Amino acid sequence: MTYQAPIAYTQRETPARSLRAIEYDLVAQVTQRLRSAWANRSTDYPGLVSALIDNQQLWSTLAADVATPGNGLPDTLRARLFHLYEFTARHSRAVLDDKASVDVLTDINTAIMRGLRGEGGPA
Repeated sequence: MTYQAPIAYTQRETPARSLRAIEYDLVAQVTQRLRSAWANRSTDYPGLVSALIDNQQLWSTLAADVATPGNGLPDTLRARLFHLYEFTARHSRAVLDDKASVDVLTDINTAIMRGLRGEGGPA
């Protein structure tokens, strides 16, 4: 048996990532999937459906978080984010009905990514 405890408890080479960085990466991944799925919708419609579902799950999670009484975001921002959740649900249905594109969904996600990066701009 080798003694590996010192290795297990050594300091990590890379620092732990912040929650904002993790959220940013998640939104970026979902957004990229939406773009790719939209570009390939004629040959991979199930891929588009899957990407829309993933985006909706992301927004459902955000909506549940901002609806939690202990959420630390300002009330106005919480209300705006919840409204965006409702909008993304409606717009996703329109995409599935072939009445809209994913462009506005990717624009919204991109705006969220800018906010997570501190590039929110005027409200």
